[in-house]
Amino acid sequence: MVLVLKNFRLVDETIDAYGSVVVEDGIIREVYSGAAEKKIDCALNNADIVLNGGAAGMGCNQGGSLVLMPAFVDLHAHFREPGFSAKETIESACLAAAAGGYGTVVCMANTNPVTDTIAQAQFIKNRSDTLGLIDLYPALSLTKGMEGKEPSEITLLQENQNKLSSDSNIQNPIRLVSEDGKDVVDEKLFLATMTEACRIGVPVSCHCDLDGENSAAKRAIELGEKTGCRLHIAHVSAKETAAMIRETKKNNARLSCEVTPHHIALTEKDAAALGSDSFGRVNPPLRTEEDRRALIGAITDGTIDAIATDHAPHTTADKESGAPGFSGLETAFAVCYSTLVAPGHIGLSKLSSLMSAEPARILSLGKGNGGRGRIAPELRADFAIVDIRTAWTVDAERFKSRGKNSPFRGRELHGTIVQTIHNGLCIM
Repeated sequence: MVLVLKNFRLVDETIDAYGSVVVEDGIIREVYSGAAEKKIDCALNNADIVLNGGAAGMGCNQGGSLVLMPAFVDLHAHFREPGFSAKETIESACLAAAAGGYGTVVCMANTNPVTDTIAQAQFIKNRSDTLGLIDLYPALSLTKGMEGKEPSEITLLQENQNKLSSDSNIQNPIRLVSEDGKDVVDEKLFLATMTEACRIGVPVSCHCDLDGENSAAKRAIELGEKTGCRLHIAHVSAKETAAMIRETKKNNARLSCEVTPHHIALTEKDAAALGSDSFGRVNPPLRTEEDRRALIGAITDGTIDAIATDHAPHTTADKESGAPGFSGLETAFAVCYSTLVAPGHIGLSKLSSLMSAEPARILSLGKGNGGRGRIAPELRADFAIVDIRTAWTVDAERFKSRGKNSPFRGRELHGTIVQTIHNGLCIM
């Protein structure tokens, strides 16, 4: 099938230009912009579907043109199933991701049972693949049952990868390993699992909740440097942690980190207004305005590599009882656009890098067969079509997610996801 996306403002980490894209069988075949736009006529004659962004004759920063961006890649979400389907199911989470413009998501291992075996990870991925809405990569826990006593099946990943590599139609279901919010206290065990992750080239995501964010991040970085593993620090929220990562990165190219939309947009005052022990509770907590501004500074200077949602859906009763976390897939782009781009902190191409290209690279999905995160020939045709001019008010009751626990309820945001295209198919 040939799909032509015509008359769009094309934006990725390196492009911001008016143009068109030709997709064939789920792969980007041609990208036309500027003077080359005239070559699109032949592709239009062979197109099965044409989507018109309505930007004909306009410059990329003029008028009301729609923006075509690479679909977003989320390094950190909680899909809850199996075990907690009242909070979320794989289906509702995938629908929420698609509604939020996401094409690829990593879901954490804190399910029931814990995702500590390759078979369990493959089961979750197969459920998502059957739906065909997004690419889901379950994170494998570092230890069995996330109990911190013995390694999970991380020790079998190399053998599993070798088996998968013989079948080009099967993608490795494990792109990242993490103990989620449970730090591995046993230092020898932590080192052993990091060593395994290093051996197979899979990044270790550390949530750094042990003894405070900054000290836990320092510990993880020091242990990671001993093993040479690719270390990723999740949901950085404190100015001290951002400063430490900035300094460490000068001599450690294997270190990456993420921030969440809620930590760059909200503060402890918002948590108090929502209920610090209920609807405003999240781990790590919302912090001071000084911390929030420091995170934005760390984004602008390149310290922060990615934006991840930490999508954590809960029932209303769970939030009333103090369960930490927010639903974030369906508001992430709008929050980031409204907080970072609209005020002029960064450009839209930088936001695309944070939400698409860099996360894809961290997961080793940035190039080659199945590569994504940019608008370039031979990469996957995963796109988010966005309207950055229209304001909308967050109504959590309309979320596809079962978790209606959004801290942005009733807020006016800019940046609407008009359509999501996954593997060349219009799915939202």
